[in-house]
Amino acid sequence: MISRDATSLLRRSLLTLAASAALLPTAFAQAPIVIKFSHVVAVDTPKGKGAEFFAKRAAELTKGRVKVEVYPNSQLYKDKEEMEALQLGSVQMLAPSLSKFAPLGVKEFEVFDLPFIFDGYDDLHKITQGPVGASLLKKLETRGITGLAYWDNGFKVMSANKPLKFVEDYKGVKMRIQSSKVLDAQMRAIGVVPQVMAFSETYQALQTGVVDGTENPPSNLFTQKMHEVQKHVSVTNHGYLGYAVVVNKKFWDGLPADIRAALTKAMAESTKVADDIAFQDNQDALAKVKASGKTTVYTPTNAERFLLKKAMVPVHKQMASRIGDDTIQEIYKVTGFDPTKL
Repeated sequence: MISRDATSLLRRSLLTLAASAALLPTAFAQAPIVIKFSHVVAVDTPKGKGAEFFAKRAAELTKGRVKVEVYPNSQLYKDKEEMEALQLGSVQMLAPSLSKFAPLGVKEFEVFDLPFIFDGYDDLHKITQGPVGASLLKKLETRGITGLAYWDNGFKVMSANKPLKFVEDYKGVKMRIQSSKVLDAQMRAIGVVPQVMAFSETYQALQTGVVDGTENPPSNLFTQKMHEVQKHVSVTNHGYLGYAVVVNKKFWDGLPADIRAALTKAMAESTKVADDIAFQDNQDALAKVKASGKTTVYTPTNAERFLLKKAMVPVHKQMASRIGDDTIQEIYKVTGFDPTKL
C-alpha cells in the first residue's frame, strides 16, 4: 500500500513532468537564431568593439530571438580562409578589409585604394553611406554575399627612418604594402620601391631594415609598436583603409522580415559606434606616438600635400581600366573632385 506522502510526491512529479512537456514546443520555437560573426583582429579594436556592440544590440532589438556569437582574432578562420567559409555558409557574418573583394572578381572595390580619392571623412562617408557605396555592395550578391555596411579603420600616414616632407624624399625608399596593384602603382608614382609583405611580418622587417618604411592608419602603427622602429611619421592622410560587414546571402534572405529589419537597425547603430571609435583611436594613437619621443611626427603643409597629391593622382587614370572608369567618375561626381585642377 502506497503511503499518503508517497502518493503526494508522485502526483507532484507527474504534474511537473506534464508542465515541462507542455513547454517543450514553445522552448524549441523560441530557440534563438545564431549568427557566427568571425573577424581576424583583436576585441579591443574599432572592428572588434563594433562587432561586440552589434551582438548586444541584435539581442536587444530582436528580444533575444537572435544570438550573435563573435569570434575575434581568427579563432574560427584565418584571413585567407574566411571568405570561402562565408560563401559555404560555415560562418554567417564577416567584416573583411575592402581589398579582400577584388580577388572575388569585384575589382571595383579597389577604388578605395586609390590615393587621395577622398579628401577626408566627409567625402568618404558620402560614398560609404550613400548610393555609390550601396551599388558596390550590391555587386557582391552574385558571389552569394550580401553587404550590410562599411566600417572605418582610418586614413593612412607614411613612416620611415628619414623625414618625408617633399615628394623627392620618397625616392628609393623601400616600403611595405599589402598586396594591391593599386597600392603598388601609388608607391611607384613617387619613386618608392614597394615590398608586398604580411602585416604580421612588418615590425621585424622594419626593425632589421628589410624595408625602410610603411603606410598605416595611426592606430595600426601604434598598436603594432612600429613607431619604436620608425624615426619619422608624415601625416599625409593620402589613402583610406576600411572594412565591409557582409553576410551569407542565402542565410540573410531566409531570415523573417522583422528580424532582418531589427538587424539592419542594429547594424546602422553599430556602424556609427565603430566609425566614432576608429576616428578617436587614430587621434589618440597619433598623440601617443608623439608623446613616446621615439618618432618625429610631421604634418605636411598644404603646398607639400598638394604636390604629393599631384604626383599620385595620375594613378587614378592608370588604374581606370582595372577598377572601372565609371566607378571612379561616380565618386568624382559625388565628392566634387576634379583631377584636372592639379
